[in-house]
Amino acid sequence: MIKLKLALDWTPNVNHIGFFIAKDLGFYKQQGIDLEILNPKDDNYAMTPGKKLELDIADFAIAPFETVISLNNKVNQVQAVAVYAIMQKDVSSIVSLKSSNIISPKQLDGKTYASYKARYEDHIVNEMIKNDGGKGELYIIYPEKLGIWNTLLSGNAHATWIFDNWEGIEASGKNIELNNFTLGDFDIPYGYSPIVITKNENVIAQKELYAKFIKATQQGYLYPKNNLAESTDILRRYVTEYDLHNIDLEKAISFSIPHFGNESTAGIMKQDRVLSFTQWLVDRGLENQVILNQRLFTNELFE
Repeated sequence: MIKLKLALDWTPNVNHIGFFIAKDLGFYKQQGIDLEILNPKDDNYAMTPGKKLELDIADFAIAPFETVISLNNKVNQVQAVAVYAIMQKDVSSIVSLKSSNIISPKQLDGKTYASYKARYEDHIVNEMIKNDGGKGELYIIYPEKLGIWNTLLSGNAHATWIFDNWEGIEASGKNIELNNFTLGDFDIPYGYSPIVITKNENVIAQKELYAKFIKATQQGYLYPKNNLAESTDILRRYVTEYDLHNIDLEKAISFSIPHFGNESTAGIMKQDRVLSFTQWLVDRGLENQVILNQRLFTNELFE
């Protein structure tokens, strides 16, 4: 049994369900893998998953596509590569409370936005406002990462970025009405998020082992489609007490299932989608043209 470590990007949630299922039902063990899952709650997000990958604390990390770009282009370059896309469709959005009467992004000018301080995040939100006819003049705050959603609910921010299949489900269950602004509706192409990343050198050196990890992971994400109740029970064992009591886990999974992909698409990334995002970053001066020719993702572990 070979031990591998996976660093989560957030406290356990529906986006991670495939890993939990594959671990609990023995899909990884069938491939000779003993998977340890690293929870950011253990260190209150003191270290990002990308940093854990860089320092070899984790073999794999979950992150947005931006992290791959960042690692490959920092001063101390880390040749990271995306190997699995958890979602085939972006299920995130910028949201405001309906009670705030902010019904379009341009109305966020002069308002407070709670940011995760993710690479490009603030630029993306400002660009969305401009594309809607605003000036892109936000007041941006950076709360503790694991408390950002509550910053919106408590009225300390007018908007933030959420996953519709998690915080969106919580809001729906509490009858909290949201206005959702999706990037695609405002001419902003976005990459895959979240994704699984690793070091390119490890893909080369341990291709067979890593392919087995991907195979078990894909099994895990395909499982809920025909096993909703059992999948819900598994997720229930991992989530925080807060989420257990505030989110309808079965609804979150049902919402997510169509976006996990099917037997031929789950985990796969497409060049045109990645190129649209990276080209957009270059066109806006957020990255140098070199990123257009870098090996930022691979589907070779599915072969």
